[in-house]
Formats: sequence, C-alpha cells, structure tokens
Amino acid sequence: MAFPDKLYAQPTNSSSGDTILTQTPGSRSVVLGQTVSIRCKTNSTWYQQKDGQTPKLLIYRASSRESGTPSRFTGSGSNSDFTLTISGVQAEDAAVYYCQTDSDTDH
Repeated sequence: MAFPDKLYAQPTNSSSGDTILTQTPGSRSVVLGQTVSIRCKTNSTWYQQKDGQTPKLLIYRASSRESGTPSRFTGSGSNSDFTLTISGVQAEDAAVYYCQTDSDTDH
C-alpha cells in the first residue's frame, strides 16, 4: 500500500518573494534551496508522481538511488522508520511522494 505526501511549490507573501515548498498533511513550508524530509513507517521505497505523469521510482531498499534520480534525493532509515530527504529543494520537485514496500518493486 502506498502513502502519499504532497509537496507544492508556491509563492509566499514575503518581501523577498521567496518561493516555498509545502508538505501536506502537516502544513510545513520550506524555502527553495533548503532541505525537506518526509518520514514513512514500515516502507522503504520512494516514488515521485508529478501531475499528469505516472509514478517514478526514486529510492529503493531504503537508500539506493534509482538511475537518473538527482543526487539531492537521498533515502535513509531501517526497520520501520524511513526518511526521504530532498536537499536544495527546487520548484520542479513539486509532486506527490509515495513510500511503498520493497516487495512491490523489481529491485
């Protein structure tokens, strides 16, 4: 079973005009260029799904990066506590992120 985490890039009302990334549920915002972490219980494979596209495998077996996945995406964790970290968040990272068990992948 997959559990989605949605990240949105949107402009803020700040005087600097920074763009932020918001994670829901949780209502957390991150300024572009900063780091965001998404936690998942019991599942160690991460997918990214952008609007109108099929899900794309990012990380498998907790920390193995799929070919073509940018180095700013890293996975960590063990047992039943896993984290996807996006370092230097970019606007193009706005997507739905799913964590899923390794048994559901080809790896």
